[in-house]
Formats: sequence, C-alpha cells, structure tokens
Amino acid sequence: MLRILFGALLLIAGAVQNPSVLWQSEVKKTGDSYCLVVTGKIADEYYIHPMGTPFTGVTLEVETSDAVQLAGQPADQYSPSDYKGETVATGTYVITQDLNITEPATVCGTVRWQACSGDECLMPEELEFSQRVGEDAPAAAPAKSGGKGLWALILEAILWGFAMLLTPCVFPMVPMTVSFFIKQEKGGRFKALMYGLFIVLLYTVPICIIIGLTWLLGGASVTADIFNWLSTHWLPNILFFLIFMVFAASFFGAFEITLPSKWTNSADSKSDRGGLGGVFFLALTLVLVSFSCTGPIVGTVLIKSTQGEFWTPMITMLAFSIAFALPFALLAFFPSVLKKLPKSGGWLNSVKVVLGFIEIALGLKFLSVADQTYHWHLLDREVYLAIWIVCFTLLGFYLLGKIRFKYDSPLEHVSVGRLALVIIDFAFVVYMIPGMWGAPLKALSGYLPPLETQDFVLGRYREAPAPAETAVAGSHVLAMPHGLSAYDNLEDGMAAAAASGKKIFVDITGHGCVNCREMEARVWSDPAVLQMLRDNFVMVALYVDDKTRLPEDEWVTTPAGKVLKDVGRVNSNIAMEQFGVNSQPNYFILGPDGTRLAGPRAYDLDIAGFVEFLKQ
Repeated sequence: MLRILFGALLLIAGAVQNPSVLWQSEVKKTGDSYCLVVTGKIADEYYIHPMGTPFTGVTLEVETSDAVQLAGQPADQYSPSDYKGETVATGTYVITQDLNITEPATVCGTVRWQACSGDECLMPEELEFSQRVGEDAPAAAPAKSGGKGLWALILEAILWGFAMLLTPCVFPMVPMTVSFFIKQEKGGRFKALMYGLFIVLLYTVPICIIIGLTWLLGGASVTADIFNWLSTHWLPNILFFLIFMVFAASFFGAFEITLPSKWTNSADSKSDRGGLGGVFFLALTLVLVSFSCTGPIVGTVLIKSTQGEFWTPMITMLAFSIAFALPFALLAFFPSVLKKLPKSGGWLNSVKVVLGFIEIALGLKFLSVADQTYHWHLLDREVYLAIWIVCFTLLGFYLLGKIRFKYDSPLEHVSVGRLALVIIDFAFVVYMIPGMWGAPLKALSGYLPPLETQDFVLGRYREAPAPAETAVAGSHVLAMPHGLSAYDNLEDGMAAAAASGKKIFVDITGHGCVNCREMEARVWSDPAVLQMLRDNFVMVALYVDDKTRLPEDEWVTTPAGKVLKDVGRVNSNIAMEQFGVNSQPNYFILGPDGTRLAGPRAYDLDIAGFVEFLKQ
C-alpha cells in the first residue's frame, strides 16, 4: 500500500513544477507619486531573460481604471549575467511601474515569467497580485508566490501528519484501533491495510471534491460553516464523548462491544469479501473525531484552494493523510502479530484496562469543547484537572495490583516494566496537583480548559478588567490569559486604539482550539511577549466557535443572503472575508485606523519569531 501511495505521490508531484521564482509586490508612495514594485527572488538553479532582450522571459501587466493609470513603461533592475552570449538575470529581479492614483483603490495585475536552467526552460508561469492603496483604505498583505517549493510543502504535511498522533483529539483512537484489531481472526493484515487506505481516502477524496466545488461555485464560506459545526457544535462533541466513555467501560469489562448476531452471520457468509464494513466505520470515526485537531491543517489547505491554487492542496492533503494513516495502519498490523504470541495470563486484559483509563481522560476533551463554546461552566479547569488526577491515581494503583477488574489475573509481583509505568504515572499526577491552585501546566495547555475558567488561582484575583486608557463605554471586554484583556469585536477595539494611539492585535481564536491554548501558554507567557501585548496593543479576540446568540439588530446578512445570528458565525465570516483565513489561531496587527500592518501569523511556538512579528 505504501509503495503504491508514495509512488502516486511522486508521479503527481513530479507533474507539478516547483516555483522557480518567489515574487513579492508592494506599492510605494513618495509625495503624490506612486510606484508599483514587484521583486522576484530567482531560485539558485534558474535564470530568466529580462525585459527588452531578444528572448524576453518576464512581463508585467497592470489593470487600469478611472482611479489607477499607468505613468510610462515598466522598468527592470537586475545584475546581468551571461549564458552562451545571452544576457540573463539571476538572483534578484525588480520590476517597477509608475502609477497615477487619484483616489483610494486596489492595484491589480499579473506578472508572467519563464525560468530556464541550462538549455531547458520550464513551462511559463504567472502570479496575480492585488494591493490596496490610499490613506483611508486597509493595506493588503504583499502578494507572494512560491514561498515554499512543492516538496517542502509535502515534507511539512508529512511531519504534521505524524505529529497529529499525539494530539488530544487523535490519541484516544489508539486504544480503539488496538481493541478492534485484537478481535480480528480472519484477514487481519488485509483489513489493517484497508484501514490505512480508508483513512487516506476519507481525508483526500472529500477535500478534492470540496476544492472542485469551491472552484465551480465559490462556496468556501459554506465549507467553513460545515467544518466549524462538526468541530464545535454540542451534538457531535457530546456524541464523541459518549462513544469514548462506552469504549472505556467495555475496556474495564462491563460488557463486550459486539455486532448483532444477524450482522455477524451476514459477515461470516460474506467472509470472502473481507468484512470491511466495520473497518470502514472505524476509519470514518477516526477522521471525524480527529477533526478538531486536524482542522487547522485542513483549513489551511482549503484556503489555498480559495486563493487560486488547485493541485497543490490536493497533493498536500494526500501527503498529510498518508503520514496520518501510517501509525494507525501499523497499530492495526500489531494486534494481528500479537495474537500469535502465547496467551499467558491476563496481561492482554491489563493493556485494555490501562487504555480504558486513558480513554476516560482524553475523552473529556470533547465534553470540554462543548462546555466552552456554549458557556455551560460544567467542566471548568479545576473540575477537569480533578478528574484527571483521580483517573491517573487509580491507574497507578491498578498497575501496582491494588485494584482488579473482572477479567484480571492475580498479580503476584510487580515487574520492572510495570514499576517504570507506575513511576511515570504518579510523577504525572504530582505534576498536575499544583494546577488545582493555578499552576500553568504548560505541557498540558492544549488539553485543559483555559486558566480563566478556574475559580481560584493562588496569588492573584482572577478578574482582569480592561485598562482604563483603552476602555470604551458600553464595550464588551473579555478576560484573557495572563491577566490580559481584549475586546470581543473590531469596532470597540478600533475605537479604543484611536483613543490611545496604540496598534490593534487581532486574535482569531476558538474555545475548542488546541493550538490556541498552546500559543497562549507557551508563547504569550514569555515576559517580552507579555509586556508588548500589554503595553503596545489594544487586543481584539474573535472567537469563531462561540455559540452566544446575538440581539437581532447585530445579526449579519452575507452577500449570499445567509443570516448569521451568533457570535461565532459572525466572527468566522469576518475572519474569512476581512482576513482571508478560516483556521485558528491566526494573528494580525492593525493600525488604529484598521490598516493591516502585519499578518497573518499562525500556530508557531518560536518566541523570537513572535516578538519580531509584534515589532512589525
């Protein structure tokens, strides 16, 4: 299976050219004059023929309008090189075009080029760009193309696919996979192979269909709504929570999860077909329950498709899904080998019981997502931590043989392996205990509810009012991590920024966003970052999954006629329409007048990089 899938990946990737030139555009203003500057960074192995030479290999086309007119012809700047008597450009290639702009407007255009390496030239390539100019208009981020080669994107997708195994949404499926395939008596290896293939197809095929429909119908906002519902609505989250609790009870020996006898008999009568229905259902469950963690990756891929890329998102998703499926396919193979080992005692039941404890702990994540997005306050941080502390304490006693379940064999002695697990388990419990008094527990920041939900934090009072110098009458202010505060809408944030002269830090986030909590715990907590956020910015937090219903006079009607009635849908629409993102976290810096100064910056735990971002 791996040979076939990676072979297909190699063939498809080989058919798509890696970007040969990285382009960036900007409009510079000097007095009343404007100049469009398009800068290209030519890859080391390539060259292009400059404008005005016999073999012109680059052109610039700018759309004109009543507000935007060309002033003269485009000019280029480069360091000339010689290739077989021809003048060519390598390194940096700059095109400038003077413009007459009479009012705020958007400058749109296309740069086309053909890159060559030796005597071979690639197919012509092009990049469309758009720049907003004018003092009262928000500036668009510089248009870029080819920031990463296709192989770099594939490698990044593969690494993300492997990393997803350790996320709180995905890891609970590990015991489910092991438990399911332990019971397979026929065709275990074939079913394991099909399990991996089903996971790949369930990720890749729907994305390909969605990208195709997006291109045909422009339905990106509808797609974002569907994914937002799946990852944040109470119904699927409660359902997933209950599924994990049922599996945990089964692991503890309360009952066996078996198919109805009618289904079993039918499967036996069709054993030559492999009985793949249950395998497909398990793969489908994995894809669905993992979405709140894999959503940012999928969202990034979808954004690429709405920004003009077609094949790259599909190839990226194929690479991601193969890497994501591989560990589960191997886990599915493992029980088929495991069943051939001597069945000595109840060690296999002990594995299931341990996984049952872990299933209870990690299954709480789904209940927590629903609790936060609907503000039920049933599972605040200290309650969540208390359950985890009790759960892992009981797990430690079980490993010591102090607790026995229905199908356990007597434990005559504690092996070295068990003792190592006991030490790790109780060390983890000790690590969590200070969290009951407000310790940050950075290693668990992605799993736990925010610290702001905790009633008691030792050493400080939990309420964080808005700073007086940025307060706006009648505004809604949110308590943020580390004593920060933020407005819950752009209008109030811009008013406060105008009054204080500060810049605006926009945090596109979500209650159920794992990576958002990690950024807050690991990056925002740095003293340099925290001081800059507190002193230099008015913060605006846009929660895209908040289910609070808005008053009727605050409802938003989209151009397609859809009425958005809750906070999350309105913020999700703002994130998509104004900022061009549909995943979290994403950060932007705006001027007091709303001019975009920097961003987007997504999930990245590099503190130094975040400081540089804030300095922009």
